[in-house]
Amino acid sequence: MRKKYFWAFAMIAGMFFTGLTGCATKEYVHNQIELLSNKNQGLSSEVSAVRTEMEENIGKVWKEVEQNGKELSDLKETVVKQKEEIEKKLTAAEEAIERSKANLKSRKLLYEVTMSDESVFFPYKATELSKDAKLALNVFANVLLAENKDVFIEIQGHTDNVGPKDYNSKLGLSRAETVRNYLYTEHKIPLQRMSIFSYGESKPVVQNNSDKNRSKNRRVVMMVME
Repeated sequence: MRKKYFWAFAMIAGMFFTGLTGCATKEYVHNQIELLSNKNQGLSSEVSAVRTEMEENIGKVWKEVEQNGKELSDLKETVVKQKEEIEKKLTAAEEAIERSKANLKSRKLLYEVTMSDESVFFPYKATELSKDAKLALNVFANVLLAENKDVFIEIQGHTDNVGPKDYNSKLGLSRAETVRNYLYTEHKIPLQRMSIFSYGESKPVVQNNSDKNRSKNRRVVMMVME
């Protein structure tokens, strides 16, 4: 009799504990699933944040690319315009030179006046007129105006061979321009009746083998034509 009750109690107890164990296992699984779900949500948020940041960075890069492209386009347009303007000016200058050459060919040389460094016309490597140079130009202008002729004056600049050719060419032109400006401002000789040109070191009157000879080659020649 006692054995029957014992085994009945044992079966009931076994079913009870089995039920408890099953409940505990379900709760554990549920907790794990919830934990994984939370982790996935956090990871998803991080991925979304990274994606947003990447899209923002890509947007900034494209904006910079577009801005740089516009600046390059504007720069290219500016360069093209400047090139066109320079070409127009060069064409106009070439046409003016050709007209001047044609006018000179049709003119007759009356006389020429040479002023060299030998007579202290210009200080060494300078373009400013010396006191003696101004006096000489005053005499030249007074004679020209007294003759009252419709003449044309070609003012030529010459240098020695000391220094680079390009420098000497510019120096000769600057000296010729200084003479023209003096005749215009001080004696009112019209600019359209004067032209300037530089031969640089290309037409020496003597060899550049001494200081004295080089001073003769540093000169301005005024060709008076009708």
